[in-house]
Amino acid sequence: MGQVLVRDLPDEVVERLKAKAAAQGRSLEAYLRRVLEEASALDRDEFLALADAIADGTRGRPQTDAVDLIRRSRDAGWQ
Repeated sequence: MGQVLVRDLPDEVVERLKAKAAAQGRSLEAYLRRVLEEASALDRDEFLALADAIADGTRGRPQTDAVDLIRRSRDAGWQ
């Protein structure tokens, strides 16, 4: 996993972040990890563009119906 080092944050910013983390019952590291994960998530338009690109890349290829796969696994006793 990668690491990020942020230098020269003002003390008051760090204190506010610590307070927010504590209010959620998290460590500062866990709080910041969650904030960064949310900030890096695809927005709706990015997600839809990625989904379209994947669909375009698989167009014309044979597809397997997920319902059929689930039924076959249940029939075979796979849980």
